[in-house]
Amino acid sequence: MPDTNLPNLKFAIGQPVPRQEDPTLLRGEGRYTDDVNRAGQVFAVMVRSPYAHGVLRGVDVEAARAMPGVLAVYTAADMAGYGPMICVLPLKNADGSPLRNIQRGPLASDRVRWVGDPVAVVVAETKHQAKDAAEAVLMDVDALPAVTEASQAASATPLYDHLPENCVLDFQFGDKAKVAETFAAAAHVSRLSIRNSRIVVCAMEPRAAIGEWADGRYTLTVGSQGVFGLRNQMAAIMGVNPGEFRVFTHNVGGSFGMKASAYPEYACLLHAARALGRPVKWTDERTGSFVSDAHGRDHEVDAELALDADGKFLAVRLTSYGNMGAYLSTVAPLMGTGNFVKNVQSNYALPLIEVSTRCMVTNTSPVSAYRGAGRPEGNYFFERLIETAARETGRDAVALRKLNHIRPEAMPYKAASGSVYDGGEFSALLDQAVEAADYHGFAVRRAEAKARGKLRGIGIGNFLECTAPPAKEQGGLRFEKDGTVTIITGTLDYGQGHWTPFAQVLVSQLGVPFESVRLFQSDSDELVAGGGTGGSKSLMASGAAIIEASAKVIEKGRPLAADALEAALGDIEFEAGRFAIAGTDRSIGIMELAAKHPGALDVRHVFDEAPQAYPNGCHIAEVEVDPETGAAQVVAYTTVNDFGVVVNPLLVEGQAHGGIAQGIGQALYERVAYSEEGQLLSGSYMDYCLPRADDLPMMGFASRPVPATTNPLGAKGCGEAGCAGSLPAVMNALCDALGVAHIDMPATPEVIWRALNG
Repeated sequence: MPDTNLPNLKFAIGQPVPRQEDPTLLRGEGRYTDDVNRAGQVFAVMVRSPYAHGVLRGVDVEAARAMPGVLAVYTAADMAGYGPMICVLPLKNADGSPLRNIQRGPLASDRVRWVGDPVAVVVAETKHQAKDAAEAVLMDVDALPAVTEASQAASATPLYDHLPENCVLDFQFGDKAKVAETFAAAAHVSRLSIRNSRIVVCAMEPRAAIGEWADGRYTLTVGSQGVFGLRNQMAAIMGVNPGEFRVFTHNVGGSFGMKASAYPEYACLLHAARALGRPVKWTDERTGSFVSDAHGRDHEVDAELALDADGKFLAVRLTSYGNMGAYLSTVAPLMGTGNFVKNVQSNYALPLIEVSTRCMVTNTSPVSAYRGAGRPEGNYFFERLIETAARETGRDAVALRKLNHIRPEAMPYKAASGSVYDGGEFSALLDQAVEAADYHGFAVRRAEAKARGKLRGIGIGNFLECTAPPAKEQGGLRFEKDGTVTIITGTLDYGQGHWTPFAQVLVSQLGVPFESVRLFQSDSDELVAGGGTGGSKSLMASGAAIIEASAKVIEKGRPLAADALEAALGDIEFEAGRFAIAGTDRSIGIMELAAKHPGALDVRHVFDEAPQAYPNGCHIAEVEVDPETGAAQVVAYTTVNDFGVVVNPLLVEGQAHGGIAQGIGQALYERVAYSEEGQLLSGSYMDYCLPRADDLPMMGFASRPVPATTNPLGAKGCGEAGCAGSLPAVMNALCDALGVAHIDMPATPEVIWRALNG
């Protein structure tokens, strides 16, 4: 574990240090992609299909090319040499055959497959000229029937010749026969049909990019979740070696998974930049974001839980359809397959898991990772099943959970999913949350609400999620001439606040002044490795890389300190930022030593990898419903969490708040809706509801950490846990308030009113 016994505890691990980047961002001094301008740049606008499905007979661009300021209009014929953009997951069908991938080019050629499918790109001297010309592009489309629901896709018009049933993956996990036998012999089986509703990501900053070509290299300036991985992905699409490609990312205004991968716009910009010899800039507008950004979630699930006569869980079975959208994004099938498997077990001793998922293409926006990417879903399904089983068997829901919790003495625990949990105190944590929420005093609050004409319910979201395993990650340390120390790493801050906790880790290791630490994540040319930010692994990966790199700095510094202090190497000790001769008061500070020997202490290190970690916790929500209108409000919220070693509790609580807000949004407000013809009905904030500040409650937050043993920091990750706990807590509370077995997300006032009124 890192050393926290430093003289300046203000910046040590465990201290609530405010985010150091906030003053710059709050003053409007951040630098986002749209703030960047290049000399001689021109502007691109995408031309998108207004049809959900159809044969593309032709694209007439002549009128657009003749308009003022227009430099070029490109179609699929011009982009034929690039791509393909494909799913990178090595998933297999139930019969052992590989996933049926889709070879997607940057622009539609033979067909258009969703409203928003890019068909052409217009490049002009000004953005307004490009927009005007884009409206002059005409496309000849023979319309075909559209399908928007995954469960209906198998019998719909095929979107691709090689997918006769529109199925890209028929996924199967678990011993089907053994699970069936267990269900047949079970004392009780609870069943629910659950819709995991589709989400628009709604990042504060729309996607934007600048493509450049100079000196035989492409350069892409773009919002991303990691420049190293995106560089490799884009280089493959453009058909060049990674060394011929460079990615810059400046400040990023949110992503939640959506900006992690390549998009067709980026290839179009780079093609235009090379063809025209000028930088090409594109910034999406919110209307475009609604159709062109990858959406999140969208699963139809039949969930089943088998119990014995004593209430012990025997098996869980998920039979699902996953909506991939019109094309396969880089990781599209992951959420409804492997991440269902790993996360549905949560923190319960469950012997058997079966997950069967048919991943289907439809005439909708492509789907990709969205905060949690299958982790909140797995927990949501299981927690809804537990509440249903408790109600159906007459058991107390808290007691039922504790009966089935994995015990601390069973650690390390080999889960049915294949994961190995290294530690946790699940029942004790649940008890702490129950006490903090005054769970057993709820009857008084329910009666008081009833007197006001409101229906009040309480719900538990007891969760455990499997983080992404930290992959290879850079931990470069560079002592600058100006007296600062730069951390170079391949994760990327798109709102999390990496600078401060990474600096706290470095201070704990090297004792350098906190205010001297800088963070660099933005240039792929500076990286030799980098896993990007996603899957709640950033601190575990970059933190471990910083710890290991710091050890290398100390080793490089010992002989230099021995020389400076005129002592034997074996007598040199390092503690709290100083090299000293053992048993004496003679020492030299690390910053002074670095100044004496420029570059001598610099390290370019790569952390190899680590297993997953298992953050867990318990959320308890209380919801009030107005039966006259169906309006629901979350009125109380309590969380107790085990995130392992918490480097910065202030930032961790903020991450939890953000995830909870997104979970409440999905539960009660947010819904992507399509017409039967595939037209997006919720294409703006007039039609798509995000939770506002007054829709959110005060959120109680407490920690009960059990340090992880899977990484040097002992951290478990926290970025997605807010969603994992909030979805089941809010929906369990709502079902309790309404007295119904189940209600699907989003539980809008209309949906609730209809449930109350039959």
